[in-house]
Amino acid sequence: MKLIAGNSNKALAEQVSSYLNIPVTQAKVKRFADMEVFVEIMENVRGEDCFFLQSTSYPANDHLMELLIAIDALKRGSAKRITAVLPYFGYARQDRKTGGRTPISAKLVANLITAAGADRVLTMELHAGQIQGFFDIPVDNLIVAPVFVPQIQDKFKGEKLCIVSPDVGGVVRARALAKRLNADLAIIDKRREEAGMSEVMNVIGDVKDMVCILVDDIVDSGGTLCNAASALKENGAKEVHSYVVHGVLSGGAVARVAASPMESLVVTDSIAATESVKSAHNIEVLSVSSLIGEAIRRTSEERSISALFR
Repeated sequence: MKLIAGNSNKALAEQVSSYLNIPVTQAKVKRFADMEVFVEIMENVRGEDCFFLQSTSYPANDHLMELLIAIDALKRGSAKRITAVLPYFGYARQDRKTGGRTPISAKLVANLITAAGADRVLTMELHAGQIQGFFDIPVDNLIVAPVFVPQIQDKFKGEKLCIVSPDVGGVVRARALAKRLNADLAIIDKRREEAGMSEVMNVIGDVKDMVCILVDDIVDSGGTLCNAASALKENGAKEVHSYVVHGVLSGGAVARVAASPMESLVVTDSIAATESVKSAHNIEVLSVSSLIGEAIRRTSEERSISALFR
C-alpha cells in the first residue's frame, strides 16, 4: 500500500500515515513559473495499491489539477490500483441545474477524475448522496457519526438534547444523528433569497430549555448557521452548538461565527484549518484521520467499510 498526498491537507495526510503506520510516499508537487502544476512520484509504485489524499478545497481549481495530474502520474507509473481519497469533494454543491444554461459541475469533476485514471473514490459526507451515481467507478462515502457521536455524548452528558437540521435538505442527516443519540429532532424552515444569504422563517419542533445541536455537511459563509442559532435562541433554546463536517469558512465567516449566539462550532479537519479558525474562541477542529485511515486499510484489504457505521 502507498499513501501519497497533495498540498491541500498535509497535516491530515501525516495523521493518516501515523494511523496506518506507513510513511507518506515522497512526491514532488510544484508549480512552474506560469503556475502549471507538476507532479512527480519519487518512489516506485509499480504494482502497488495507491491512495492519493487530496481535498479539493481552496484554491479548489489548483488542488483539483494536482489530483488529476497525480492520478495520471500514478497510472503511468504502473500502479495496480489508484484510489482518490477526497476528504472534501469540491464542486459538490453544483449537483443539479439551478436554472437555464447552468452546469452540473459535480458530474463534470466526477468525469475528470474517472478519465484521469482513478479506479475508485473514497470521500466523506457528500453534499448530496446521489453524487455517487455521477461516477462510473466505485465510490465509498464515509459518514462522520463515529467521530461526532462519542464527543457529543461526552460533552453533553445528562443534558436534554435536540438535534436540529438548519434546512429541510439536511433532515436525513439530522434524523440519523438524533437516532444514534436518542435525542429529539427539530427543523429550521428557511427561505434562501439568493446564493450566500438566507432568511430563517420558522422553527419546527419544541426546543425550549434544550441544548440544541445544529448539524450540517458544509459551513461556508456561516450565515445559515448563525441565523438558525438566533432563531433557536428566540424559541427558548438553552444553548446552541453546531457540528459541521466541512469547515469551508470563507470570507468573514469566522468573525460571523464568533459574534453569533452559538456557544461552539465543531468542524473536522477534512479541510485544513486556517490561522483564523485555529485562533477562534468558539471553533473546535476534530480529526477524522482514524476514520479515513481505517477506511483506507479496509479498502486495501478488501474488507467491509459499511461495517464501520453500524
